[in-house]
Amino acid sequence: MFAQTTLFDASVDLNDIAGSDGFLFVRNGIGYAGRGVAQRVVMSQVEQVLRDIDHQNTTGIDVSPIAFGVIPFDSTATNEFIIPQQIVGKDENGNCWLTTIDHADSEVQIRQSLGASSNDFAVTALTPIETYRQAVLGARSAVREGRITKAVIAREVVVEARDPIDVHAVLLRLKATFGNSYRYSIDGFVGASPELLIEVAGSRVSSHPLAGTTPRTGDPTTDAELARKLLLSMKDQVEHRIVIDVIHDMLLPYCSYLDWQPEPSVIEVANVQHLGTLIEGHLSEDHPDLLDLARMLCPTPALGGHPRDEALAIISELEGFDRKNYGGAVGWVNAQGDGTWAVAIRCAEFSADCKTARLIAGGGIVAASEPDAELAETQAKFQAMLSAIVRP
Repeated sequence: MFAQTTLFDASVDLNDIAGSDGFLFVRNGIGYAGRGVAQRVVMSQVEQVLRDIDHQNTTGIDVSPIAFGVIPFDSTATNEFIIPQQIVGKDENGNCWLTTIDHADSEVQIRQSLGASSNDFAVTALTPIETYRQAVLGARSAVREGRITKAVIAREVVVEARDPIDVHAVLLRLKATFGNSYRYSIDGFVGASPELLIEVAGSRVSSHPLAGTTPRTGDPTTDAELARKLLLSMKDQVEHRIVIDVIHDMLLPYCSYLDWQPEPSVIEVANVQHLGTLIEGHLSEDHPDLLDLARMLCPTPALGGHPRDEALAIISELEGFDRKNYGGAVGWVNAQGDGTWAVAIRCAEFSADCKTARLIAGGGIVAASEPDAELAETQAKFQAMLSAIVRP
């Protein structure tokens, strides 16, 4: 393959490049959108395929072709990565560029959302409420018995629509409400994740795990009090500390320097608040590739549990469904091994005809967890995607 990169109109909205059937990974207007498929590649070969592309870059910006991908929750499963025919990128310096692969058209079509249109929706819980309660109790018992320290128990709902759901419109609603989150659309897997799994830029590496959740009401006084209680909650602090320690300990052997915030901070998104801790460092010269690091970290204790193997066995026993991409990772990688990967949460998997969407949400179960509180937490997390999909 060969590629050519030229400067592009910086005023373009990447959501309008992706439309309903393209590819997107963006946060605060920075990221990538893609159209068409130049090649689908298995994860183990994608970085080499990108390096083998004959790339002509006339922009003066250090950029290269990328591939979008999803790492499933089950690390033994595989997904194909996509190298688009057209790739539009935007960076924090205001630069914008277009990369075309092989003989792809240099004219990029700007998509227009269909906007508001009438549709009928039905939202159905695929996981019965009592089944979820019992799963929470089962995981809590495993923690109290000392078999694990944490397990994340999730449940699923499905949205069924009379007419195809306009994915482009969903992405624009997510932009309006969750612009500070990592918003993505890859092969029908759509979402807005607030959680950075791993980012590599040269030798710099960072991760921003989130664990511990409380609602947001929209009232500043109430939300400030909820945030204060979240910081003081022993249950949430324990849940958060498990995640931070595991990610730190996994990255440390491959870093010459690694540091983290001494105390978690409260990260606000539109509908909930999380405890978050930023981890930053420098990779040593001899370190695994970005995708190997992402796969090593995935699923984190924030989506799986700890110890990992024991927690995953309990999840498999208690949940009763296949998570597929939920709880894995979603992002992009380039030929230099740089890239950004978010934890695959606040997401929906759309059917090929876009008339159904499956949503999954979960919560971390520790010794102090209560089924009703965990149920309420999952309901709050569902609202991120439900409010973007079920609109007039």
